[in-house]
Amino acid sequence: MVVVNTTRNGRPDSAQVGAAQTGAAQVGAALVGALSAANASARLKAALRAGTDPDPQLVEILVGRCAVEGDFFVRDMLTWALCRMPVDITVPRLLGELRSGGAQARSQALHTLSKIGDLRAWPDVVTQLHDRDDDVARSAWRAAVALVPPGAEGDLAADLATALGRGDRELQRSLSRALIGLGESVLPVLDAAKASSDAKIRAHAEATEALYRDPDSAFALSVETAKRVAVTGPEGS
Repeated sequence: MVVVNTTRNGRPDSAQVGAAQTGAAQVGAALVGALSAANASARLKAALRAGTDPDPQLVEILVGRCAVEGDFFVRDMLTWALCRMPVDITVPRLLGELRSGGAQARSQALHTLSKIGDLRAWPDVVTQLHDRDDDVARSAWRAAVALVPPGAEGDLAADLATALGRGDRELQRSLSRALIGLGESVLPVLDAAKASSDAKIRAHAEATEALYRDPDSAFALSVETAKRVAVTGPEGS
């Protein structure tokens, strides 16, 4: 942070103001360059620096980097830096990513919104729950659970339950964890799903209930139900 001294009349010294502005611009340009460096370690340090001394003017750059950054740890640091910025600037910009960004941009925006925790994001987050991209949907499930308004847990559980049976085991596990994050409101929804004519949905509902009841034994049970579905077929009984 640059400190500008004042003159005797309390006004900033014009020469120092000019020098401070130039210095800040140079620091900003260097930081922007570092955020797109070829070396992931350099990008990580740049993101850390952006969050350590937050400058709202960097929000656009940070959000843009989230859309293209290939390193998980750098993306996570970018999210941390954005969480340090003023919410009235970051939240609208992130919501813009949900409406027009690519898959990675939307997934990372959802992740960041879940960390910021501003409930203004809720209406836009729920529009992403059934996105065709698995990573976007997974991020939307987590964000929705983090931002769900009090009293809306049951409706969210019912909406999320329509995705039971989707994707591979890891995606299904992510959905299960999102569902149990809603507490007791998920149990009636799982009971209904266990009566589905689709064996894959029934198996996923059973595994989710097991995770809710006893997280330590849920994984083994989910393997067994997956084996059972493989034998009977996705529509078997």
